[in-house]
Amino acid sequence: MSAAWKVMGVCNATPDSFSDGGLLPTAEAAVAHSLGLIEQGAMIIDVGGESTRPGAEPVAEAEEMSRVIPVVEGIAAAAPQVQISVDTTKVAVARAALEAGASYVNDVSGFTREPQMAQLVADAGCDCCLMHMIGSPQTMQDEPQYDDVVAEVCEFLSERAELALGAGIARERIALDPGIGFGKTLEHNLDLLANLDQLAALGYRVVIGLSRKRFLGELTGAERPDQRVAATVAANVLAFERGASVFRVHDVRATVDGLKLASATLARDGR
Repeated sequence: MSAAWKVMGVCNATPDSFSDGGLLPTAEAAVAHSLGLIEQGAMIIDVGGESTRPGAEPVAEAEEMSRVIPVVEGIAAAAPQVQISVDTTKVAVARAALEAGASYVNDVSGFTREPQMAQLVADAGCDCCLMHMIGSPQTMQDEPQYDDVVAEVCEFLSERAELALGAGIARERIALDPGIGFGKTLEHNLDLLANLDQLAALGYRVVIGLSRKRFLGELTGAERPDQRVAATVAANVLAFERGASVFRVHDVRATVDGLKLASATLARDGR
């Protein structure tokens, strides 16, 4: 696998995620699923205990922790060579996950929900991903509007990255995610994908998370999320060509294959 990119496998320890909610009802099932993703080529496993699908209801801190921590512990024990990410906006959950074996905090609020998350990440010396989202999962798809979606997303993420640097997080530990599908229409998502090089030009790693999302179904007519694998791979290849380097997906093997081909092809002209 190329060192220029990594695939982040999704482990949703939730009953209500849009694509696979409820499919991993126990920590044991979630760990086994994660180990399967690792065999397929995932170098990072992103463990989440609170759904961020449009309209999702918040989860209490104690409940989220009970879903996430046993899974993190199980993956860390079974696959110590793989990086574990915790997908949370809560400092207490992130702290417990880091103590359990995680070394990456994926905060979809970009450190805005609980600003003290920045200091936790800095003190832990771990990696982080800062994402752009309008509002909250409950409100983000209520007619999102932008004057210039690419410029506004880049400006927001640049500001969040500067905040992270100011908190003491090393630049190489910071990744930025444009938040495909988080407060964006089909057109917004396509604009962001087409101009992803502008986000990459900020000089941070770019994470792209578009796996199986609704806008892919809008384009292809695939009604079920599990019918959107081919579109997911195609979109990730386009994102790779435009500078993304971490790809958060449900379907690891297909994505790895697509990125191997894209990487080998682009290397022919020095990219």
